[in-house]
Amino acid sequence: MILPKANDAIHRAWMYRILTAVSDEPVLNGRLGFKGGTCATMRGLLDRFSVDLDFDLLDAANLSLVKNNFEKIFKKLGLEIADCSKQSAQYFLKYKNKNTERNTLKIDCNFPIPKSNQYEMVRIPEIDRILNCQTVPTMFANKLIAVSDRYTRNRSIAGRDIFDIHAFFLKGFEVNEKVIQEKTGKSVAEYFKFLAEFIKQNVTQSIIDEDLNHLLPVAEFKSIRKGLKQEVLAFLRI
Repeated sequence: MILPKANDAIHRAWMYRILTAVSDEPVLNGRLGFKGGTCATMRGLLDRFSVDLDFDLLDAANLSLVKNNFEKIFKKLGLEIADCSKQSAQYFLKYKNKNTERNTLKIDCNFPIPKSNQYEMVRIPEIDRILNCQTVPTMFANKLIAVSDRYTRNRSIAGRDIFDIHAFFLKGFEVNEKVIQEKTGKSVAEYFKFLAEFIKQNVTQSIIDEDLNHLLPVAEFKSIRKGLKQEVLAFLRI
């Protein structure tokens, strides 16, 4: 995982420590599916910095068990729970760092999950552990849906979603079409047409710049920022 700033090494180290603890705890590793930008970057699918840890909770009936084991890990690692959700396994954790630097890490467990999601056991080289992860086609499908879904849920758009689906298109990854059909009620062709129009109308250069400028090295950010939206639209229309 690249580091746009040397100061982000502390944040990355904490993500490694938590993921190592999760993989070593059978209660968690058997009940969670690692996903999202951090999962993709640690699998070598994306080349950007990522700051959160995202999981699928495979069975909502295990919520209390999962939360209890997460909180045992946080206590053992000396992490402070700055905030958390009572209804889900979402945590904002504080670790020691300079007041002017990043010192909070978010963990989020999503449920319910699409029945069409698929998972596989993957070795994560950076921590030398095996984690249950979304398959690449499942990850790609959920990334495509996240662009519009994030807006529907909280009226926000993440420039990193545009970056991620651009990278997945460039690599020629397949899409788990059943996930898109299940979550949107549309065929892949219909959803791509809808998503292209959504991005055209709602994704601005400011949104891309504000979200990506701290996730990429300066040179890469400058080289990709202006063409990102148009290339994604071209992929979707093809």
